[in-house]
Amino acid sequence: MTTMERAPAEVLPAAGSGAAETTTTGGATSPRRWPGLLAAAAGLGGALLAHRFIPAVGVLTWAVALGMLAGNTRLLPAAAATALGRVTRRLLRIGIVLLGFSVSFGAIAALGLGTVGLVAGTLVATLVVTTWLGNRVRLGRARSLLIGTGFAICGASAIAAMEETAGADEEDVAVGIAMVTLFGTLAMVLMPLLWHPLGLSDVQFGVWAGASIQEVGQVVAAAGAGGAAVVGVAVVVKLTRVLLLAPVVAAVSVRRRMSSPERSTDAKRPPIVPLFVLGFIACVALRSTGMIPAGALAAISQVQVAALAAALFGMGAGVKLRSLLRRSGPVLAVAAAATVFVAGIALAGILLGLGG
Repeated sequence: MTTMERAPAEVLPAAGSGAAETTTTGGATSPRRWPGLLAAAAGLGGALLAHRFIPAVGVLTWAVALGMLAGNTRLLPAAAATALGRVTRRLLRIGIVLLGFSVSFGAIAALGLGTVGLVAGTLVATLVVTTWLGNRVRLGRARSLLIGTGFAICGASAIAAMEETAGADEEDVAVGIAMVTLFGTLAMVLMPLLWHPLGLSDVQFGVWAGASIQEVGQVVAAAGAGGAAVVGVAVVVKLTRVLLLAPVVAAVSVRRRMSSPERSTDAKRPPIVPLFVLGFIACVALRSTGMIPAGALAAISQVQVAALAAALFGMGAGVKLRSLLRRSGPVLAVAAAATVFVAGIALAGILLGLGG
C-alpha cells in the first residue's frame, strides 16, 4: 500500500533502527530527537510534493526513495541521521496502529464466507510459497519473509509491520518495498487487459484485483476502469487482506518464539503478540462500532500515512545502495514468481466459484 489513497488508507508497519533514547523533561521532546523529527518532516514534505507531481508513485514509495537518496549522498547530517533512527520505530508503530481505522469487521462480513475464504487461502498460500522460494534461492530468512508478507498481504505496510518480528534490517525492508512497488505496478497495468478475455464479471474482477494486487492505490487504479462498483468490491477485498495482517504477524511471532532455543531468563525473546498488533485490532474494533465520524476517519487516514511516510524516510536513510543492489537477480525472480502465483491462485478460486 503506498499511495495517498482516496480510498481507505493503508498503512505502514513496524521497525526502524536503534532503541529510543529517552531524555525527556516534563513530557517535552528531548533536544536529541529534534534533528530526527525535523529530518523526518522534511522527508515527508518531499514525498508529498513528489507524489503530487508524479501520482503514479505512492507517498510511501517516495519516502523510502528520498530517504535512500539522502542517506547515500551525505545530504543528511550525521546528527540528524542518528536522531532519525531514534524516532523511526515509534512513527512506524503509530502508523500501523492507525491503519486499523481503515477497515471494519462489518465490511469484511458483507463479502460472504466464500470470498473471505478465498482471500485468506490466497494469502496463506502466497506467504508460504514465496517465503519458501526465497529461502531456496538463499535470499535469507528475513528478506524472504518480508517479500512473502508484502506480496501476500498489503505491500509496504505489511513489510514494515513484519520487519521487527522477522529480525530484518533496513535493506531487507527497502528491497521488499521496491519489489512490491515494481511488480504491483505491472499487475495494475496488465490485469485490466485480461479482465474481459478471461470472461470475468465486474464483481469477479473486483475480487481478483483486491486479492492479487499489493497496494490499495494500485488496486483502485486497476479496478477504476470498471467504475465505482468494481472499485468498491476491490477495495473491501483488499482491506480484508489488511485485516489479516494482525493475525499473520502474531502467528509468525508466536512461531518464532516457540522455535527459539531456550535462553536465560534475561535474554530477549520475540514477544508473543507485539503490542502494536493489539493496537491495530483495537482500532479495527473501534471503527466497526460506527461511532467514528467520517471526517475523523479521513483525518486519521492522513495522520497514518504521514507517520508511516516519515518513518520510511528514516528507514530509507539507513540503506546503503551498494549493498542493496547486490544479488538483485534472485530477488527479481522471486518477486516475479510471487506475482504470478498470487494472481493465478486467486483467479483459480474465482473460476471455481469462490468470490463473486
